[in-house]
Amino acid sequence: MSRPIVLVTGGTRGIGAAICDALAPDHHLVIGGRDRAAVESACARYESAQPFVCDVADGDAMEQAVADLGLDRLDGLVHSAGVSGGWRTEESNRQVWRNILEINVIAVSELTRLTLEALRAAEGTIVTINSGSGLRASGAGGHYPASKFALTALTDVLREELRPDGIRVCSVHPGRVNTEMQRDLVASEHRPYDPLEFLRPESVATAVRTALTATPDATYETISIRPGPAATNRRG
Repeated sequence: MSRPIVLVTGGTRGIGAAICDALAPDHHLVIGGRDRAAVESACARYESAQPFVCDVADGDAMEQAVADLGLDRLDGLVHSAGVSGGWRTEESNRQVWRNILEINVIAVSELTRLTLEALRAAEGTIVTINSGSGLRASGAGGHYPASKFALTALTDVLREELRPDGIRVCSVHPGRVNTEMQRDLVASEHRPYDPLEFLRPESVATAVRTALTATPDATYETISIRPGPAATNRRG
């Protein structure tokens, strides 16, 4: 395999799909997702791609899926899979907390652990798709920002822990992005949806590609991406 190999979780939709589009011309993609048909359909769009089908919340399934890949090197790992949601405190419970932390934090740590030898072999780059909520908390209940603050802490620790191995670690913090997840969020806010208020997934993908293809002397450690003036003005 002469192309750099990059595994992208959540690669069938939203930001993950945009990342795959941005990398496809010169990378071999390992596209992650829970739905086999969606993953295989995504792979069929590209010249060089293979499926990584598993539910990242299922530890045993993830371990088997990584073993099945049989990768001896991995040039990039992009953690794009994630869940959002905010429940008011009186509506919350332990299972709500467990579900969001399992996917947004624990799965990131576990997949990194399972692919670490392949990342070391390539002196690869890890990119976590975080959020503006991982820098400043807002919303109801605190579930989503708490998970993203935890992801920020995890990414910061991984960066220093893995630096001696030649592995770069980047945390990307987009503002609100025009995705299906965003449509659901706006619907819960009971207001009209205007896609021009939000970042395009392609803008986030550009930042991810920049981190993955940085020259060896450089590491993009933290990238914050906010909607530009035109989007801000539309929102009023």
